[in-house]
Amino acid sequence: MGSDAPSRRAAQRPGPAPLRLSPDSGIVENIGEPLPFEVRYWAGERRAEVIPWPDGDDEPYALPFHPLEMGEDALRALCGFIVEGRPDPGAVDADTIRLHGFPVRDPDAPGPAAKEAALRAAAAVMGPPRTYVLGPDGALIKRDALWPMAPP
Repeated sequence: MGSDAPSRRAAQRPGPAPLRLSPDSGIVENIGEPLPFEVRYWAGERRAEVIPWPDGDDEPYALPFHPLEMGEDALRALCGFIVEGRPDPGAVDADTIRLHGFPVRDPDAPGPAAKEAALRAAAAVMGPPRTYVLGPDGALIKRDALWPMAPP
């Protein structure tokens, strides 16, 4: 798969959500040719394993595959890693990728002193916290302190 694949797909499928799926409604929108990782799904090789609800209606599953499984394969194909499942031996370890974070603040928002004052005023109105633990019989037992939470 070439590095132009995501842009090629975007060019074939205009708009913010060119492939939209719903487990209830099925395929909502599908424009353009599928990317290589999608072919097995559309060919029926990755069928969804659906367990029917007891005493439920027997409506068939609206999609030929489970969209979350296709999403994992999309991550693998386009980004080199997955979130769930067993990673490939050469997969990127997503936990090792450093992301830069930038604080975004509203310039018209109240300053830290005003926020602190509002927080203290709210806490004063709320009163002390209430803490409960489960007793041996499953009943709730009120605790007077937050910590330590020793058994009754």
